[in-house]
Amino acid sequence: MRIVPATILLAAIAAPAQAQDGKALFDSVCAACHQAGGVGNPGIAPPLNDAALWQRLGERAPGYVAGVMTSGLSGMIQSGGQVYAGLVMPPQPMSDEELAAIGSYLLGTINQTGQAIDPALIAKTREAPPSHSALQKLRKGS
Repeated sequence: MRIVPATILLAAIAAPAQAQDGKALFDSVCAACHQAGGVGNPGIAPPLNDAALWQRLGERAPGYVAGVMTSGLSGMIQSGGQVYAGLVMPPQPMSDEELAAIGSYLLGTINQTGQAIDPALIAKTREAPPSHSALQKLRKGS
């Protein structure tokens, strides 16, 4: 019989269910700027329900999302005919599981790309975070 320390059991039992609920996390963190459903906030934060962006990114979308969430993003962004400049999205200080849940909600539910993000991708991205210029280049389809 294996004895597991109580702290491990308590952590497993007490792990917040919302860590796996991307919508709840998105609504409580991301929607402050990007609004519910990712519709964006003109002059503040670009829309995340941007079909052209996700189509352009294609299979690179999960890596892009992981990069933005772990590295943040600054610089000029153009989306839906609006220019977003001078604002910075900071890196998000959440767990790999929470960021993966948010990214999966963004890609799978809001944008219906059929893609999801695994916590391992978030962890890998944290180890070698992309630069803001690399993310900008990827966003533009280069």
